[in-house]
Amino acid sequence: MSHILYSFRRCPYAMRARLAIAYSEQSVALREINLKTKPQAMLALSAKGTVPVLQLADGTVLDESLDIMAWALECADPDGWLQGNLTEMLSLIDENDFEFKIWLDKYKYADRFLEKTADYYREQGEEFLFKLEDKLAVNSYLFGEKTGLADIAIFPFVRQFAAVDKEWFSRSAFPRLQVWLNSFIHSPLFKSVMKEYPNWLESGQQITFPEIAKR
Repeated sequence: MSHILYSFRRCPYAMRARLAIAYSEQSVALREINLKTKPQAMLALSAKGTVPVLQLADGTVLDESLDIMAWALECADPDGWLQGNLTEMLSLIDENDFEFKIWLDKYKYADRFLEKTADYYREQGEEFLFKLEDKLAVNSYLFGEKTGLADIAIFPFVRQFAAVDKEWFSRSAFPRLQVWLNSFIHSPLFKSVMKEYPNWLESGQQITFPEIAKR
């Protein structure tokens, strides 16, 4: 039995899991799903009903993206993503996941959260972006001069925030953040994990992932 990864291409949590798997060159059977029609096989593994979900060959189930990243990086971490102050990195990731993500969702779907305006939600999210911008004034990456776990875990969410209004982001007060984000978006690694695959339930097609490991 091979490792099986349930994923949804555009989900930032699934993105960071795929990034770690591809970077560490671990081979999984990728099952691309639609969040509106979740496969029963995935729900049987994780009642949460969210991606990513990774079933290891030994039957172990990992249904948190950071746990999947940790598993992959424990297998191989050639460029030292886990080097540095892991406690501080995890603290910043927590802030991303449990604070910034709330404002990101409200900003992106402002028409569903009519208590406030989209501008208000964006301003709340900007507080986290200013913190990242300040960090990038000191180093090229969030915790030093090379890519680390925090960069990979956070940039998919910043990418989503920036995409809500690309024109605003391009003229915003985050020049260093723009350079940082673009360096990941245009990287061979990111491009390799963003390939579009057919829906697994509809096609029955299970993909070996990554097809070609690219760092």
